[in-house]
Amino acid sequence: MPFPLRLRLFGLSILACLAFAGSIFASASAAGDEAVTLAAPPGILQGTLTLPAGAGPFPVVMILAGSGPTDRDGNSPAGARTDAYKQLAAALAAKGIATLRYDKRGSAGSALAIGKESDLRFGTYVDDAVAWIGQLRADKRFNRFFIVGHSEGSLIGILAAEHTKLDGYVSLDGAGRPAPALLHEQLAKNAPNYVAQSDAIAAQLQRGQSVDDVPAELMALYRPSVQPYLMSWFPIDPAVEIAKLKIPVTIVQGDADIQVPVSDAKLLAAADPTAKLVIVPGMSHVLKHVGGTEMTQQMPAYQDPSLPIDPAVVQAIVDLVARAT
Repeated sequence: MPFPLRLRLFGLSILACLAFAGSIFASASAAGDEAVTLAAPPGILQGTLTLPAGAGPFPVVMILAGSGPTDRDGNSPAGARTDAYKQLAAALAAKGIATLRYDKRGSAGSALAIGKESDLRFGTYVDDAVAWIGQLRADKRFNRFFIVGHSEGSLIGILAAEHTKLDGYVSLDGAGRPAPALLHEQLAKNAPNYVAQSDAIAAQLQRGQSVDDVPAELMALYRPSVQPYLMSWFPIDPAVEIAKLKIPVTIVQGDADIQVPVSDAKLLAAADPTAKLVIVPGMSHVLKHVGGTEMTQQMPAYQDPSLPIDPAVVQAIVDLVARAT
């Protein structure tokens, strides 16, 4: 699917000088990258550990990418070139915070860590995130552990946080409703002729029933081989899940995001009254500042990796790490 159409229709790919925050980060000034791997039969997951200057031990943040073939740097062969996660890792290292970012199963360096598409489940990504945290815990260079989940990675991170011990969690532009509700909203705006058909298919999948008769126009989204994954994902309500967390939580949302609205962030925050809600003026879904919500204003953020990540994202994470100390 051409990238502009994918962006308009499918949003989350459901369908993609910072203020000083405390003396514990004062000594870091440079970052170093280290290649890391995780055994994930039938293959291996490839990742990058970015370390601050100094000996540590450091707090470490695991960055979870959005859906589709988004890689560890925030780029996608579907058309997005942002370097957003790479920039985030470098900025956090400059504040004394280590990061792990990785290519999830089926993407980039982890392309071979997936068998048949029909075997993939949403929980597979959650299990991988939990396993990575376990590997980080065994590394004596790290003393506190956090997850930052972006877009679809927000829900993966929430579920992972339920199944492993963390010191804090950050949601970046994550949905606050089950995926079918967000998909309905996006199609209603951009492809209203397909809304009724899509809603019927999504409802059936949400009940755990496969769909044989998929219109050609919706086959890219509901093809038979991806339906098991959708059936494992569609019933999950992010607001219900985030309410289960008993750790410090920050919810960050750009008000210029054309893929996930601010109302979703408010749903997450309402479900977890102890969470800190950060609304970032002018920030797009890919964590870059944009001039508005028109496509001509949005597209540079998706196509120009030289555009810097919004400093408010970095500051929100730094603040959470400090709060959880």
